[in-house]
Amino acid sequence: MPRDLDRRSFLRGAAAAAALPVVGGRALASGQEPAPPPAALENPMPGSAGIRSGGFRKALKIGMVGDGETLLEKFALVKELGFDGIEMDSPNGYDAAEVVAARDATGLVVHGCVDSVHWGKPFSHPDAAVRAEGVAALRTALADAQAYGASTVLVVPAVVSKGVSYGDAWERSHAEIAKVLPEARERGIHIAFENVWNNFLLSPIEAAHWIDSFESPMVGMYFDVGNVVRYGWPEHWIDVLAHRILKVDVKEYSRKKQMDEGPWKGFGVELHDGDCDWPTVVAALRRTGYEGWFTLEVGGGGRERLATLAAHVDRIFAS
Repeated sequence: MPRDLDRRSFLRGAAAAAALPVVGGRALASGQEPAPPPAALENPMPGSAGIRSGGFRKALKIGMVGDGETLLEKFALVKELGFDGIEMDSPNGYDAAEVVAARDATGLVVHGCVDSVHWGKPFSHPDAAVRAEGVAALRTALADAQAYGASTVLVVPAVVSKGVSYGDAWERSHAEIAKVLPEARERGIHIAFENVWNNFLLSPIEAAHWIDSFESPMVGMYFDVGNVVRYGWPEHWIDVLAHRILKVDVKEYSRKKQMDEGPWKGFGVELHDGDCDWPTVVAALRRTGYEGWFTLEVGGGGRERLATLAAHVDRIFAS
């Protein structure tokens, strides 16, 4: 069972993070055994997001699919265009039976859920009532993921702001997420922390320590390649996070557009037209033994746009 961190242990842990040894590309706490590789962490339920031996799998987010009047039509289009899976939001407005029916009819894997409440009701919020709402939403997302045969729920672990200190964010979020781990284990769903612009977990060594501090195989990293490029190099993060990476989000980022037009404008380029060095990223992932999902998180659209995106991901895989 994970332990709650008080402020003193937070400070000790933050200092220790800088001293984590790197062994075979994996940053490990002293005496800690490596976690199972991502393939071993996939939910083995029928219809779940199982990994094909020796390969990557491509997916997109449900909100990217512009064509199709019904969920079944959307799933059918995505499958036809060569995608292996899709990621749903939670909540999403669909009945679970409708999602499962569309999955079974098309063979498209629902590999994960995105907890879409984590920004509005963060686990680091000063108000305990708001944090409780965030925990309840995470429990709902875990239930949805299990119903769909998925293997992960993507969450933003904390949000640091002028009114929420780094230490408070660490302590509160750790305690709130720890409450849910027994249910995550029972349901067979992993909680995957995404690296986002939330002013939290600002280095790969710190992110590795955050994951390890839960002392649970039910947590890991949902590594977003594009989100790192503003202030680092994705391959550096991959080498440190290693076995902790459960899944990968795919988006592009341009440092030139960031400098010329502002930070958020850096995302305004097509895949392969920015500064994500995809061959190096793929090589780093292969060094860690990663086999699993690459999920697009970019502007979507209709059939033509999604077909173009599918080709972009195929190019990444061929790197």
